Amino acid sequence: MSELVLAGVAEVDMTPDYPVRLSGYGARREETSKVKSPLYARALAIGAEQPVVMLALENTGVTESMTEFVARELGRKAGVSRERIVLCYTHTHNAPMLSGAAPMLFSTDIPAAHQRHIDRYTEEVSERLVEVGLQALSNREPARLSYSEGHAGFAVNRRAQIGPVDHVMPMIRAEDADGNLSAVWVSYACHCTTFGPADNFMCGDWAGFAAESIRRNHPGAVALVTIGCAANANPFPRTGLSFSRRHGGDIAREVERLLTIPGRPLSERIRCRLVHPSLPYDALPSREAWRETAMEQDPAGYHASQWVARMDRGEDVPEALSYPVQGWSFGNDLAIVFLAGEVVADYACRLRRMYDPARLWIGAYANDFPGYIPSRRIWKEGGYEAGDATVYFGLPNRFSSEVEERVIAGVQRVIPETYRRPPDNY
Repeated sequence: MSELVLAGVAEVDMTPDYPVRLSGYGARREETSKVKSPLYARALAIGAEQPVVMLALENTGVTESMTEFVARELGRKAGVSRERIVLCYTHTHNAPMLSGAAPMLFSTDIPAAHQRHIDRYTEEVSERLVEVGLQALSNREPARLSYSEGHAGFAVNRRAQIGPVDHVMPMIRAEDADGNLSAVWVSYACHCTTFGPADNFMCGDWAGFAAESIRRNHPGAVALVTIGCAANANPFPRTGLSFSRRHGGDIAREVERLLTIPGRPLSERIRCRLVHPSLPYDALPSREAWRETAMEQDPAGYHASQWVARMDRGEDVPEALSYPVQGWSFGNDLAIVFLAGEVVADYACRLRRMYDPARLWIGAYANDFPGYIPSRRIWKEGGYEAGDATVYFGLPNRFSSEVEERVIAGVQRVIPETYRRPPDNY
């Protein structure tokens, strides 16, 4: 039987009671107060003297400044160090926009009244994330942690039918001293895009319905859902509420199957690291080139006009992004890597060749929302994930061809060498 550790969970409803503009789709520009399912922030705290805190938010994306605010407050109020706190988001496309996250999504200026609601919601989310983290720390009780690995099949590659996709569904369960389930944390690599631009209502999408189903099956337990390398994966079939519920049910049924099988025991001896490799941008356009592009009435034109305005104000154009890569390792039993932004499935494939796949959890959509993180293969192919989407995220240009190697180098700094596979395996 595994050792007892301290673990605590908490959740808070984050559904606003006022109209607000949603993120996810640039063509959807009207505020809404309609709700198909409530939106939640959840937290899982593990450990005694040096705990870790995983925060899971049902939202499209968070900025690193929000993550740093939450981590700073948890550090000030509970003494938890920065590398032991991670903020994940489900990337549902049916949640309110947060200030600074994909700031050029709509390719037009946001009306001041809309921006006030966005800023209000952002402040509320930031404060409640701190509250739910503190509550999870306060709720810690003796528990047994274990790891299992399942699969789900509704994610499909949206660039090519035979393209790579990650169907692995890792799971950590926490059971109290009497064997009662208190928490389930699962991850799956699929966009929360079961709905389309015309669906102007709040909803957690399949990730939210998965958590709801797990909680219904296990009253009193908290279910946390996070997302893997899903940048080029959409749910199939789509679109619609029935499909969203079906996909959430697929996750919940796989959880039920895994709960009938003993998991691998995990301890609270967790090593944590956080690094920020530099991801250079591709060659930046000249001011003259940007001025010419700014004449176009399209997303690229709006993007260029914003950068011209910044340069006119004397602001510097950055040449690289400081990209957060975080890793937690539970002894020699499980390593979890958290990557920021929309990471393509190629990274999951490569990392499972480099590291023991039975002891590796690959997460994305964590800590920051800088946009798409393409592999070198996709960078060469071009298209939306390779760089065309950059105009919506406010970066000055797509990343350079070095992006994959820079990210992988960061991962190598946060995952212990004991997890590496022999070189001839990859």
